[in-house]
Amino acid sequence: MSTRLNFSMLLCFITTVCTSLFAQENNTTPSDLFPSEKVVTRYHNDWTIKNYQSRIATFEKDVPEFGDVFFIGNSITQQGNDWNEKFELNHIKNRGIAGDVTDGVIARLNEIVYYKPKAVFILIGINDLFNLHHDVDNSHNLKYDKIIPSAKYVGKNIIKISKIIHEKSPNTKIFVRTVLPTTRSFLKDEILEINKMIKKGAHKGFYSVVDLYSVFVDESGFMQKELTKDGVHLNDKGYQQWVAFEKPILLEFYK
Repeated sequence: MSTRLNFSMLLCFITTVCTSLFAQENNTTPSDLFPSEKVVTRYHNDWTIKNYQSRIATFEKDVPEFGDVFFIGNSITQQGNDWNEKFELNHIKNRGIAGDVTDGVIARLNEIVYYKPKAVFILIGINDLFNLHHDVDNSHNLKYDKIIPSAKYVGKNIIKISKIIHEKSPNTKIFVRTVLPTTRSFLKDEILEINKMIKKGAHKGFYSVVDLYSVFVDESGFMQKELTKDGVHLNDKGYQQWVAFEKPILLEFYK
């Protein structure tokens, strides 16, 4: 009886110590995994502020497991809906927020790094460019507090997102997807500039590039019309093409 009691006490002690060390390593507690409602990035518009808060509330209820795979992005990721079903895999968490920008992603990385994912896949940046060109394509009369400085700013932020994840979760494999083409001519050059920065930044060694742009672009540098429903977002065929291209990469984490 005494031996059994001593073993139980030892096991309890080890569990307590390990939990404490893990919490110290993460420097984060479950109570502050998500940005509060007061956190609003200066480059969101009046619609995306509300949607950002709504999606964060959804994420709080959709609790991941340690070692899951995270898809981080905007509406293109969000509208993929159940990525587990699309890839016929499991443990993929959809962390897309319609309208989100790179600064919005930076503000919500605590959850990602806390759960030490096997891998993260990042696709972000197109809404930043719509912000930059708000005076050209602002059909909804959306109000922005501030306008994003440049495509270079966006590219630097994408690399910054990857660096933060790498520093706080060094065993996580990070994949940065190139920004998809659109049918909007005024976005074409900036998309190319950002993608060039993404590819160049990969030499730093903390992320790999998934060149989704090359899968969707036509010979004129625009989104293939048969893969999109509005020139920016994907239709079913577009998502099927995405899955076919990326599934071999995902399967490496399920061996």
